[in-house]
Amino acid sequence: MLRALPDDGKRYEIVRGELLVTPSPSWTHQLAVKRLLVQLDTYLRSTRRAEVLVSPADVELETDSIVQPDVFVVPRVDGRTPRRWDDAGRLLLAVEILSTSSARGDRIVKRRLYQEHDVAEYWIVDLDARFFERWRPGDERPEILTERLEWRDAPEVAPLVIELQPYFTEVLEG
Repeated sequence: MLRALPDDGKRYEIVRGELLVTPSPSWTHQLAVKRLLVQLDTYLRSTRRAEVLVSPADVELETDSIVQPDVFVVPRVDGRTPRRWDDAGRLLLAVEILSTSSARGDRIVKRRLYQEHDVAEYWIVDLDARFFERWRPGDERPEILTERLEWRDAPEVAPLVIELQPYFTEVLEG
């Protein structure tokens, strides 16, 4: 039924029967996605273990839940880029850029879904407060990051380091 909804510029997601509807993203939101995508893509091209993508993309973690994370990372399959969600099968990282209309869905509904499906990390980027929330499967509270974020797609590789203040300055002040 979700796929039958109109193509009207809004983002439709469903989590366990709850329909989440958000308007088209703002310019600043899209810039935040772009800046993060570039850093993740550069890093993942060097490790060659995973791929980063952006929505719109239907990520089906369970039969009654289809989400569209702003940015997400999936593992490569047999050294190749997956061509379908069924091939990837799991998320290594999901990222949402927070907006007023998406706060409840991102911080509560989708976070719980990602944690229950053992998504290794879930980041919520709060542009207004200039911090990242990092959630892991067993967390009851997020780690709040204001200076730098380190992430790796496998324990044996060097981490991606994102300096957060320059990131926010680039996104918000151009």
